[in-house]
Amino acid sequence: MSSPLGNRVQLPSRVSLKSRLRLHAGYQWRNSGSPLLVALRTTWDTRSWGKFPAVRSEVGGVSVSYSGVPEGLAYTLEFTEHRREGVNSGATVRVSTSLRGCDLASPEELPDADIIVVGTSADKVGRLPSDTSLVMPIRVHFVLDLADGYRSVLENASKGARRDFRQKYRQYDWEFGVEGDPIWFDHFYERIYRATMFQRYGERARTESRDSAYECLFRSGVLFYLAMNGERIAGHLCHWDPQSGVLTSRLLGVLDGAEEYYAAGTLKVMYFLLMKWAAENGVRRLDFQGTEAFLSKGTYQMKRRFGTRVILPPNHFGRKRLWLQVRRDTPEVRDFLVANPVLQVTKEGKLEAVYFYDDERPARVDYRAVGAGVEAVRHFSLDEFLAGRRADGKAYGRVQPS
Repeated sequence: MSSPLGNRVQLPSRVSLKSRLRLHAGYQWRNSGSPLLVALRTTWDTRSWGKFPAVRSEVGGVSVSYSGVPEGLAYTLEFTEHRREGVNSGATVRVSTSLRGCDLASPEELPDADIIVVGTSADKVGRLPSDTSLVMPIRVHFVLDLADGYRSVLENASKGARRDFRQKYRQYDWEFGVEGDPIWFDHFYERIYRATMFQRYGERARTESRDSAYECLFRSGVLFYLAMNGERIAGHLCHWDPQSGVLTSRLLGVLDGAEEYYAAGTLKVMYFLLMKWAAENGVRRLDFQGTEAFLSKGTYQMKRRFGTRVILPPNHFGRKRLWLQVRRDTPEVRDFLVANPVLQVTKEGKLEAVYFYDDERPARVDYRAVGAGVEAVRHFSLDEFLAGRRADGKAYGRVQPS
């Protein structure tokens, strides 16, 4: 298979051999799809003798507790906080403690809340109770298979996404290409990637270190730039695996994280031009990376529109699950569940969309899930799902989506 890097000269390292080995080991531990590393990482992250965060947060009239693998604090608990903050009911109050891994399988040991979430392995999640609960991926990825070329990819994208792209593409003079200059990498990292992350997420921003981005991505991957009317205003750094032919989106952003570039359609244009470039340069699959398994997540809705296929992540996240149980039936809890439809993982390992509703709250079908990789769409009555719960948290009965 031809390489997207062509005949580019190997760039020199910026760190010592010892640091380089440490950076690559860390990157592989976080991102590798090697079955051996995935198994080791999953086993370590869900070990019975380890200590794991157990955090209860209250905001918007709903309390949610998260316990388990640490990534769930950033990927799951923070997302629920963001969605509850939208209710505008005061500041978030967190109470943090820790639990041993062996205690995560005992619901009575978990921090009490209206909604309980546990992050654990796919193997261990089955030990948790099934009443008023469901099992979710901790993350999902969006991929495009490029064997049939760009025209096929374009046809599979939503009509609205194609229309938006063509409209924005005609408005400005765009240029998309590959940049191999380390000086521009530095500009990209500070002014585009890092600036965008902090502009969008503030204190919640999670960034790849500069050394890791340079050593593990830039030196062996592909850095794209996007220019508008002659000025480079966006960039996209991707990981390239020549053996599998997979190009994976990793770091991206717009100049200084400025809102004006989002309004100009920069991200939509960059994604479509990346799809075209990948289809024409020997890439077998384009992995747009992922997001939380909540359909109300903006990233989920955006990446779905490109005609992508939803999959469990190829790295350790693919072997991890969220167990979500509702302990109290209150109006606020019902509001939250209806406003945030989810993907669940069935016992057969398939992905299904679950939309909750009741007589007063119609299902939020505007958060669409239809697409490759989502095997079924289920509308589930909250009266049935919560039949085993009362407002005081006492339980009776066993009901779950199936």
